[in-house]
Amino acid sequence: MMQLDQAMLDRRSIRGFTDKPVAREVLEEIISLAIRAPSSMNTQPWHMHVLTGEVLEKVRAGNTERMLGGVPPSREIPSHGKYEGIHRDRQVEIAKQLFAAMGIERHDAEARQDWVMRGFRQFDAPVSVVVTYDRALDEHGPVAIFDAGAAVYGLVLAAWSRGLGAVINGQGIMQSPVVREHAEIPEEEVILTCVALGWPDHGFEANAVRSLRREVSEVATFQGFE
Repeated sequence: MMQLDQAMLDRRSIRGFTDKPVAREVLEEIISLAIRAPSSMNTQPWHMHVLTGEVLEKVRAGNTERMLGGVPPSREIPSHGKYEGIHRDRQVEIAKQLFAAMGIERHDAEARQDWVMRGFRQFDAPVSVVVTYDRALDEHGPVAIFDAGAAVYGLVLAAWSRGLGAVINGQGIMQSPVVREHAEIPEEEVILTCVALGWPDHGFEANAVRSLRREVSEVATFQGFE
């Protein structure tokens, strides 16, 4: 196990995996750490539906069929829509980094489409963790989503510290009816996102990409200090 600081500094999104299975015991261990996350009034709104094998293959197939068939995305939380300004610039920057690593040219529509479809296939990872939260908390605003996000970050950090890779992947649940059906998710839970997870394929070029981060001086202000 690595130190927390090292895990936070080294962690990056992994989008290429080996076919080596991940033991249930390891998954239970990292989830047990992730759910130590804080939550508003200790509501603990999160649920994690862990998929592998035939169930995950059915989700992949259903997502792919619907997307290629032109079925509009169907998410259970509001879409982020089209980013603009500096946020769009950051989105473009990471796309450029990934495409450069994978050798995907700007004019190569087929390769770009294949990359997009990898996301809907949850990057062919051996495990997908579908994260949901209690629907009853929707009337209390977005705080349950905030809390679930803390647990998701804990999940990917705990996975990384054990040599596993992960990517938080909203594409994997953009056809939420497919996910709900095959993962047997109860109606009282809202599907938030998923985490593709497995042992990293170190020969997969995109896995070496590190997204850029702003400096502390750009994101934090300090008041009242000497």
